[in-house]
Amino acid sequence: MVGSSSYMAKPGQENKKWYVIDAANKAMGRVAAVAARILCGKHKPEYTPHVDTGDYVIVINIDKVKMTGKKAMQSAWHYHSGHPGGYKSIPWGVAMEKKPTYLFEHVVKGMLPRNRLKYISKLKVYTGAAHPHAAQAPEVYNF
Repeated sequence: MVGSSSYMAKPGQENKKWYVIDAANKAMGRVAAVAARILCGKHKPEYTPHVDTGDYVIVINIDKVKMTGKKAMQSAWHYHSGHPGGYKSIPWGVAMEKKPTYLFEHVVKGMLPRNRLKYISKLKVYTGAAHPHAAQAPEVYNF
């Protein structure tokens, strides 16, 4: 195939946008999957795996997100403190009451690729409808 080539984005040439996702009354997994897709840049035609072509994502109303089925009590957030007997397991329903932003960031981080491109730093999560990023003129992302 002589003359056949694909477009490859180069670092520094991509233009970054800001998107706002309202998570009120939406399933947590759906919102997290859409946020991970935007953070990686897979929604753009110039997506390149080794270049950060993704956009910034602001997720608001994360305290009003829904969990389908019985995930609130059956699924759990597991972690270990590093000390003997330091294993902890907290049901998602309890974790959503205590730290809803941290739990959502944890879910999205699990959906992102493990590489040196730090996609998770472009995710901003807030419990209310207000956010301090009005100067970036974010667009509302509907799905």
